[in-house]
Amino acid sequence: MIITKSLLEVIKMDKYDIIIIGAGPGGLTAAIYAGRQGTKNLMIDRDLAGGIGREVPEMENYPGFDSISGLELIEKMKEQAIKNTELHEMEEVEEIIQNDGEYRFTVKTSKGEYQSKTVILATGSSHRHLDAKGEEEFKGKGVSYCATCDGFFFAGRDIIMVGGGNSALQEALYLKNLGANVTLIHRRDEFRAQKHLQNMIKEAGIKTILNATVKEIKGEMLVESVILKDTKTGELTEYPTNGVFISVGYIPHTELAAQLGVDLDESGHIITDKEQKTNVDYVYAIGDVCVGLKQWVVACGEGAVAATSAFHDLKENNQ
Repeated sequence: MIITKSLLEVIKMDKYDIIIIGAGPGGLTAAIYAGRQGTKNLMIDRDLAGGIGREVPEMENYPGFDSISGLELIEKMKEQAIKNTELHEMEEVEEIIQNDGEYRFTVKTSKGEYQSKTVILATGSSHRHLDAKGEEEFKGKGVSYCATCDGFFFAGRDIIMVGGGNSALQEALYLKNLGANVTLIHRRDEFRAQKHLQNMIKEAGIKTILNATVKEIKGEMLVESVILKDTKTGELTEYPTNGVFISVGYIPHTELAAQLGVDLDESGHIITDKEQKTNVDYVYAIGDVCVGLKQWVVACGEGAVAATSAFHDLKENNQ
């Protein structure tokens, strides 16, 4: 038999029992469980491990810690995970191809190709935008989606935080602690965040404007003001500010899931069963990309379940 270069590449292609795509809290937990069960596994992330979890300024509801930053917790999880997995950071998965035979999936990335018997999708989500006029124009010039990344530059300055969930209130408190003069703006008449966080906002003396949306972000070189619209009366008012921090939810990354024919719900999230299995055999999904509660501890639990499900499925098939 004549062995061509392409055939030689296939023969040499790295092979795994489990490939985990995404190294956020769920992916890192899945890697820990997969490795401890004796499987050969690979975790790939297009960025640094942790994803948007690295941006969480402070958590007070993660078991075992009275208070810990997302970055600190990610580093602890990463240190533990790399004892149990092969981690590739800054490597983007571009395509997943289904194959016949034992290694059912070929994962093509920006740096290589790998084969795997199973795949766990932990692809996470990205920040949802306001789609307000001027938002793109002033990104990096006063508009930010990450308080821990950019908050330092706004100490002593007037800023607004847009959003009403846990993340928005946590980041507003963080910015206040940095010395920024924060106003919290939410489109509804009450916040969706935990009552504990709402009480902290009041105690910190953070000004709130409810029933308002940001229609436009204005300025010359940098942000100088926003146009607010009253959701009840429709009235427009201009509100001076030096910065606009935005935390209004997330968009799930389901491009790879769509390639594989994985079922999504009406909001675009992956549908799984209680074992984190999708409708496609040997494909599992965890974390923010899935239907369910968007919480760090939930993603970790789902990671443990998915890795265990994959292990059992491989064992049942003597693989």
